[in-house]
Amino acid sequence: MKALCVIPARYGSTRFPGKPLHPLLGRPLLAWVIDVAKKSRLTHEVIVATDDERILELAKKENVSAVLTDSDLPSGTDRVWKAVEGSDCDIVINLQGDEPTLNPKSLDLLIEALETDSEVQMATLARAILDVEELNSQQTAKIVLNDNSEAIYFSRLPIPFSRKPFSLDIDSVVKHIGVYGFKRSFLQKFCERGDTNLEKSEGLEQLRALVMGARIKVVKVDSESWGVDYPHDVERVEKQLKGRMF
Repeated sequence: MKALCVIPARYGSTRFPGKPLHPLLGRPLLAWVIDVAKKSRLTHEVIVATDDERILELAKKENVSAVLTDSDLPSGTDRVWKAVEGSDCDIVINLQGDEPTLNPKSLDLLIEALETDSEVQMATLARAILDVEELNSQQTAKIVLNDNSEAIYFSRLPIPFSRKPFSLDIDSVVKHIGVYGFKRSFLQKFCERGDTNLEKSEGLEQLRALVMGARIKVVKVDSESWGVDYPHDVERVEKQLKGRMF
């Protein structure tokens, strides 16, 4: 199956304007993310989807394809769809443009999950919850899983409710890592559906897929990955970039 990796990169981030071009260890953030995508052995092509000419030029310098999309698209996922709607690909990876420390093998795991199960329309990444603070943080999306490692629900609240104190042995709930794989046909339906009341309530667009009745495979990974959401994340991410082994 043909898999494309699309990196949505918007210049005008409200939390961190100009984030894709912000330097990390002397290189733009987006250049590090492109490196991750290029190292995926199952990805056939890497595409940057952006609304800004400066980001378009950077993508060209990094020798990857780039598509200029409308600035008023409602989400990064819609930007991803616009980049691939004319493609004959089978699988689309949505790699957020602020994930420079992700292990490239994680992208291959998403692709393999979609290739091996014809009934799964979407896949995403997760890791174990490390402590009570992380469980309670509303910045951390949690996932409750079924026995097939498919998502039952995503929430910013600590789920599932437990009468007993939190235990690190709980493996039915994990922390979501916001990288997605889609069957191309489902990505089109996902974007055409428009947002739902549930996803607007939680602020988690992946809930749209559950409302639509889709099966979402959750691939557990061991390696930690830190994204760049705010300027204060830069120092921590630079430290991780210095120490990564892939």
